[in-house]
Amino acid sequence: MVLTPEEWVRQNVLLSLIFISKYPASLISVEKKIKLLELSKRFDIVVFDRMGNPYMLIECKEMNVPLSEQTLEQALRYNLQIQAPVFILCNGRHCIGFRKTDRGEVETLHEIPSFSP
Repeated sequence: MVLTPEEWVRQNVLLSLIFISKYPASLISVEKKIKLLELSKRFDIVVFDRMGNPYMLIECKEMNVPLSEQTLEQALRYNLQIQAPVFILCNGRHCIGFRKTDRGEVETLHEIPSFSP
């Protein structure tokens, strides 16, 4: 594995998920292929709940890539396939998080949710 700037961000997000937010590593999937229409894409990180359902999608960018509408649209396209209620964008400097409510609305998160067993 080559430690690219994006990979550095991804590895630090993983460390934070496991050691700070207390997610079991067994519930985390990294860089798996998904199909979007006819295209093959790879998501960065998906965290599953205890029932095996996608809970959180995390899209990582390298530090010099701003978290923009374009990066949000990429995460939302991936989430059409994954269907995680929580999605996070992170570039190593900033993280922006959102959660779909039961009413279908989207609310902004102020921190990455901690694991609740």
